[in-house]
Amino acid sequence: MSRPRAFDEDAALDAAITRFWEHGYAATSVRDLGTCMGLGAASLYNAFGDKRALFTRCLDRYLDANMRERIARQEAVHPPRRAIEAFLEESVERSLIDRRGCMLVNTALEVAPHDEEVGAVVAERLGELEAFFHRCMERGQQDGTIARRAPARDLARLFLTTVMGLRVLARARPEPALLRGAVRQALTLLDPLAAETAP
Repeated sequence: MSRPRAFDEDAALDAAITRFWEHGYAATSVRDLGTCMGLGAASLYNAFGDKRALFTRCLDRYLDANMRERIARQEAVHPPRRAIEAFLEESVERSLIDRRGCMLVNTALEVAPHDEEVGAVVAERLGELEAFFHRCMERGQQDGTIARRAPARDLARLFLTTVMGLRVLARARPEPALLRGAVRQALTLLDPLAAETAP
């Protein structure tokens, strides 16, 4: 019979998320993680595995509370076109409030080019955001609120790129007019032509 863990796993993971988010993957050592989580090296490995396994778990916990929560909320309360708009607007507001940026985007820039395993995890998680945009684009094209000039898949990839760009740009130039203006221009690409919506 295994003994119950003598620490708060959620609190430990939240501490690790903060460390990874603020300092990055490469600059965070196992010792750093043990210190912020209140765990010795052996306890950390026994509970979470190696650094990469812990990071993947932290990234998923971060996404559950951020990107995944936002996707589920926007799709639940808004029609497709408005869900896209609301997601982008919220991305801008979050970028202006928190200068740490998005942990997923930060990792894509810092680690993915140098670590194939972490890169594969990041690509898979970015695929969830692309899938959200793709669902919304398809439904919006069906209900006439999104132009049919481009394939839904291509539009989804363009808006994934837009979100990535916004989050990176906001780290260096957290200017509301700049970021909101970029979103407005991106959204004009979705506007249907009069001929597309005519009965």
